[in-house]
Amino acid sequence: MRDLVYYVATSIDGFIASPDGGAEGFPADPATLVELFARYPETCPAHVRDALGVDGSPRRFDTVIMGEATHRPAIEAGLSSAYPHLRQYVVTHRPLPQDPTVTRVDGDVVETVRALKTEDGRDIWLCGGADLAAQLIDEIDELQLKVNPVLFGSGIPLTRLGYGVREFDLRDVERLPAGVLLTTYRRA
Repeated sequence: MRDLVYYVATSIDGFIASPDGGAEGFPADPATLVELFARYPETCPAHVRDALGVDGSPRRFDTVIMGEATHRPAIEAGLSSAYPHLRQYVVTHRPLPQDPTVTRVDGDVVETVRALKTEDGRDIWLCGGADLAAQLIDEIDELQLKVNPVLFGSGIPLTRLGYGVREFDLRDVERLPAGVLLTTYRRA
């Protein structure tokens, strides 16, 4: 059975984006990017792979699921798919440009993920965002948080959950270049 892994950058205070959804507040240290993309080359968007020298094949994930707001920058850049090297699922009620690597999910996302988890293959990357993570919280097997050494003060939180305790076990903490911590938690 495949795992659903929420692999996402966050600020120290738990925000994954600025209030308007931008990621410009996160430092983009080249050494950090090299290390992260060496670990998971499949998480590098197609339009910057050449510029960053990322040419590796998928190591952990063969599928990515994201909300419409997370997919929107690719559309705004004129792309129909940021990750054509992966099976993509975009959760939205809006139409999407035609692309054979992108599947639009307009129904029960929990059932979609449960079905994906039973298939053979590599793990599933939950790319974002906060609303989708809240919908899928009971399906998330692992959190991999790239904790950046910045405070946002406000913005889009890691997840938009109502109060309720959900326990995870800390499995690993790795210090990456530029003070980024990669923390790995597994569902308790």
